[in-house]
Amino acid sequence: MISELVVFEPKLAHIVLSPLIGSILAFLIGKKFKAMAGWIASAAALIAFAITVGLFQKLSHGSIFEYKLFQWMSVGDFAVDFTFRFDALTAVMCLVITGVGSLIHLYSISYMSEDESKHRFFSYLNLFLFSMLLLVLGGNLLILFIGWEGVGLCSYLLIGFWFKNLSYAAAGKKAFVVNRIGDAGFLLAIFLISQYFGTIDFIALETKIQGFTDPTLIVPILTTIAFCLFIGATGKSAQIPLFVWLPDAMAGPTPVSALIHAATMVTAGVYMMARCSFIFDLAPYAMSVVVIIAALTAFVAGTIAIAQNDIKKVLAYSTVSQLGFMFLAAGSGAYWVAIFHVITHAFFKACLFLGAGSVIHGCHHEQDMRHMGGLAKKMPITFLTYLVSTLAIAGVAPLSGYWSKHAILAALEQNPNPYLASMLNIIVIMASITAVITAFYMTRSVAMTFLGEYKGHAHPHESPLLMTLPLVVLAGLASVAGYYGGDLAHFLESVLPVNGAHFHLEDIKSALLHSWPAFLGMGVALIVYTQLKELPNKIFNMFRPIGKLLQNKYYLDEIYGFVIVRPLEGMANLLWTKVDQSVVDGAVNGTAAIVDMSGEAVRSFQTGQVRTYMVFMFVGMVVIFGLYLAL
Repeated sequence: MISELVVFEPKLAHIVLSPLIGSILAFLIGKKFKAMAGWIASAAALIAFAITVGLFQKLSHGSIFEYKLFQWMSVGDFAVDFTFRFDALTAVMCLVITGVGSLIHLYSISYMSEDESKHRFFSYLNLFLFSMLLLVLGGNLLILFIGWEGVGLCSYLLIGFWFKNLSYAAAGKKAFVVNRIGDAGFLLAIFLISQYFGTIDFIALETKIQGFTDPTLIVPILTTIAFCLFIGATGKSAQIPLFVWLPDAMAGPTPVSALIHAATMVTAGVYMMARCSFIFDLAPYAMSVVVIIAALTAFVAGTIAIAQNDIKKVLAYSTVSQLGFMFLAAGSGAYWVAIFHVITHAFFKACLFLGAGSVIHGCHHEQDMRHMGGLAKKMPITFLTYLVSTLAIAGVAPLSGYWSKHAILAALEQNPNPYLASMLNIIVIMASITAVITAFYMTRSVAMTFLGEYKGHAHPHESPLLMTLPLVVLAGLASVAGYYGGDLAHFLESVLPVNGAHFHLEDIKSALLHSWPAFLGMGVALIVYTQLKELPNKIFNMFRPIGKLLQNKYYLDEIYGFVIVRPLEGMANLLWTKVDQSVVDGAVNGTAAIVDMSGEAVRSFQTGQVRTYMVFMFVGMVVIFGLYLAL
């Protein structure tokens, strides 16, 4: 839907510039005054949040704020303006990014207090925020792509922040390389759009597509474009087959995990799909592929999470699974429902990651849940906030996760896509089973971490106020955000098509009754991990091949290594040794050798004796005189 009410608003640039300036100042000032870096970066994030709130309050239904900085390029009829645009969808994303981002910045001040490179950390964190805001505020695909690449670069810097650990550096490189594969598809989509439609501006592009008298004529083109865009989304938003980078991203500091996996980078693909809804709605075949990939991703990641013992790895695979749910909604045409789950997920997943960071901090860098237990008494605030967020992600009414997940399943069941008709029931069943699995592995993490007796060696303690306060705020938001689903749907209807997806606020009894997947998964996990503690090992031994399969993440890294990575490394090694060293270097070195040899030969005549030069001159004169007589 295209709004005709566009308002000039220069403050849009301030939202983006605040974290950029903060990044520069945090590095320069923080390099000398270490303690200042975190406060400078946090102030920059809070300023961006405050400006966003002010603009959000001024935004009327259907209006758009716009600010054109300059014309970036103009080639014939093709022109690209560097324009920021702020509509309902952008407003929601900016509020989540700056709001949750500010809480993560504040949390990080205490979490990173003992790190000598905190100035570099907070500079990267602000730069990440700048890139993400550029991504969602961009008025065309090229600005969105700059932000898209910016968050990829910053994720590489933050994941490999402790780069002296080679495995951490390798994890950052893996994230960067895998994302480049997806980005190639996204870039191809931009080229196709510019070629066929002559513009990459979102409003102009939507107008052109809607202007076709017979849209079916361009369906093949739009289907190809939609596939390319979704390839980009599979990289950035960790869908099969490009999700393997995200669990390894746990190598970075825990606040980084919260920022990347909660409200920012991994949701970029969902946002992009919602922003380009006018393309995807005319590409039903591509939409059916989105739904199938999303269902598989949610299920596969959920089953892997069951067998993980690292608390951050459990949450990482949980993120991959929840992203699958978001794409289930987007692939069903319920874009506002996907954004609804983006918001609720941002609150409870940020709280869970920061809660995990609090546990790791309190247990002196221990991450293995088998060495935890009994922390509920020693870390009560962390426990309560983690528990609330676990109930939310499990889908227990009336917490936020129930409402967004329920809306996703409802949208999926009503999916009108003819290409999915024969398998829609199977996909709905897979999504329901995944919901049960989610409740199981999250309750397992609570039981192993907070219940029973402490099994570690250190003396755990509650985290300081600067870390627990963001947890309380996020847990509170995760509790109540679901009730505003109807308001969100109404707010976004001027930007996103409704496509039959509506929000129904049930009475509490019906909501609790429909929470049965959560209660089932939670109940089984509580019984198994509190009363029948020997049962998991017995089941593992009975089904050892399956257990090993899940523990080793379906051996996907090994398969990719065997099929893709090692052959490419072998080819690169062959090109290096045979082509680069033998041919290229050989040609250069051979030329140098010839020059060297010829120089040695000529030098033998340069004796420095006058009589030798006189002989050469006499011989030369004789030769010239002889040639003259002969001619």
